[in-house]
Amino acid sequence: MLAGPVGADLAIAGPPFRTDDPEPVDFHHWEVYIGSQLSHDRDAVTGTAPHLEVNNGPLPDLQLHVIVPLAYAQPSGSAFAAGLGDIEVGAKYRFLHETGSLPQIGTFPLLEIPTGDQTRSLGNGKPQLFVPIWIQKSWGSWTSYGGGGYWRNPGPGNRDYWFGGWEGQYSLTSSCTMGAELLHATANTVDADDQTGFNIGVILDFNEEEHLLFSAGRDFRGSNLMSAYLAFQWTLGPPEAESTPGDAPR
Repeated sequence: MLAGPVGADLAIAGPPFRTDDPEPVDFHHWEVYIGSQLSHDRDAVTGTAPHLEVNNGPLPDLQLHVIVPLAYAQPSGSAFAAGLGDIEVGAKYRFLHETGSLPQIGTFPLLEIPTGDQTRSLGNGKPQLFVPIWIQKSWGSWTSYGGGGYWRNPGPGNRDYWFGGWEGQYSLTSSCTMGAELLHATANTVDADDQTGFNIGVILDFNEEEHLLFSAGRDFRGSNLMSAYLAFQWTLGPPEAESTPGDAPR
């Protein structure tokens, strides 16, 4: 996982991975995550402990999204800090459905709201905006997705930058899926270098509603020495009386 200060560079897009997919939460369904992230680079240890992520499908092919993090940071030579981090909101929209020959395609703009204290390394200090395109195709037990987009990253010493990744995963059993991703981002500050890294992860489905997600990785090129993500997910559907044909947990 590419590293960075608490905020956009720590955002998990398609838990437990940084790369996202174009598939929204099912219509009238919810996803709720309680999770924690860790990023250890040459200059700091940062993360969330925990963060709350909520996704909802109010309309077919549309997902609304929010992450509220309790962030922490331990910069080299500075005091440990903890508190509210930058809140993330977004909306995923799938505009092309997958067919036998075509992938599904969608977009997932994200806005990082500067609610974290920048002076304590708990936030960016300015709003950040990410506008990506994501693509996905499945073949039996295999699924692959990826894409990328552009981060608007204002603030002293910051640079706008590109982020992209690609993930492949395989369903080992009906309750266990393994995956890996490759990531690349251009420099996001004036004194930073481009970053290239990877993550390996697993998703365990205890039943249709309860899931455990984990990933870990590091940079091939860049400052990130180690990153990790762990979360418990609840997938919640509408009351039985409100269900419509075709609705099912993701």
